[in-house]
Amino acid sequence: MVSTMTPESRLGPGADQGGAATIMVVDDDEDTRLALCDTLADLGHTAVGRHDGEAALREIDREDLDLVLTDLKMPGMSGIDLCRIVVGDRPDVPVVVMTAFGDVDAAVGALRAGAFDFITKPVGTRQLADAVDKALDRDRVPPISVRLSPLEPVEAVAHGLVGPSQVMDEVRSQLARVAATNSTVLVTGESGTGKELAARAIHRGSDRRDGPFIALSCAAVPHEILESELFGHARGAFTGATESKKGLFQLAHGGTLFLDEIGDMPLDLQPKLLRALEERVVRPVGSTEEATCDARIVAATNKNLQHATRIGQFREDLYFRIKVLQVHLPPLRERGAEDILAIAEHFLKSPEGVSHALTPEAERLITSYHWPGNVRELENAMAAAVALANGGRIGFEELPTAVRSPRRSGKPDLIEVTSLEEVERRHIQVVLRAVGGNKVQAAKRLGIDRATLYRKLERLGLERARR
Repeated sequence: MVSTMTPESRLGPGADQGGAATIMVVDDDEDTRLALCDTLADLGHTAVGRHDGEAALREIDREDLDLVLTDLKMPGMSGIDLCRIVVGDRPDVPVVVMTAFGDVDAAVGALRAGAFDFITKPVGTRQLADAVDKALDRDRVPPISVRLSPLEPVEAVAHGLVGPSQVMDEVRSQLARVAATNSTVLVTGESGTGKELAARAIHRGSDRRDGPFIALSCAAVPHEILESELFGHARGAFTGATESKKGLFQLAHGGTLFLDEIGDMPLDLQPKLLRALEERVVRPVGSTEEATCDARIVAATNKNLQHATRIGQFREDLYFRIKVLQVHLPPLRERGAEDILAIAEHFLKSPEGVSHALTPEAERLITSYHWPGNVRELENAMAAAVALANGGRIGFEELPTAVRSPRRSGKPDLIEVTSLEEVERRHIQVVLRAVGGNKVQAAKRLGIDRATLYRKLERLGLERARR
């Protein structure tokens, strides 16, 4: 039913009985504004639409105004500015800001301006209803808070997020902004890029730093016991359940729960996870009672969850819920030589104080290699090199075969090789390693006799190096 107050007002069912709220919707896109007003009317509220911040401010003193729902980016006055004015003039009226999907800066900016909450576009009916209900419940604290003190920098070495490149500076800055909120975060990136390190950085930079940090790989736990691990179980819930057990949601109360490889979460568990995130309650397996939980969720994946939702492998509503804020970690190959060298030096530092250094040749090889396993592969390579090193120098001999002989598109990468002699030297070294140092076998594989091999070893300095 259309009200006579304004052309864009919508009166929901039961509004005339005083059971509804009056909600102002501010959005410069007419179709979006009218759709939101209609949805709010269907939910039983009176919706008043305004096309920009200035028009909204002209009615901000309306006594019956209960909530403002505003878009972030609008011509003229932004949603942030409108929020700041409403909070100052009408502190009794909560403001919910609509932001772009996963926009960290926008979300943090809205919260710092005093917004009660923010929701991401496109706004679904359930998402809108939940946000409105929470905002209208005067006894509830904001579901997402933000520290008003200056953001604490993410210390690179402390969190293992090493690298002087600009892209990593931006990642660390983004992590600091995300840590300042209490919102759910999705960390994306290839395997081995440091997603758990990022989650720990978020935890340590947040107000929950004194609470527990609990990590779980959804892919590593068998599907049949994953529900019990997450939500707990009651005594006798299944064979072997001799006593009740708290789940990780409860154990992470007051802290952070890191759900790695969230894309491997079984479909039948996803609705239960969604409810735990939305209602902050869990029901242990085999129990009829629910338990409250206050754990911040940081999820991570190396999969394309948006594609997974399209093919029915991941619930779209859960995807929206965990991707309130998003941080993407770049692969090592996109971070540049300076980051690779800085990370390698970081891993070469021994707790016992033993110092190892890369030779110029080793530096050239590791910076030209494409590192498909990212930081994790580099860490393993440096650990193996230290184990093989005879002294403090790490050169060609100590590096893994893949790094010594990098291949791209199935062809040898000879761009960095400066001479035919160097090619010969490296090839002989690779063959000798393959046969365990047996020169007879090496000569056969090389297609030369032993005397020729010995002469080559002496000429190339390999025999002296072996001695």
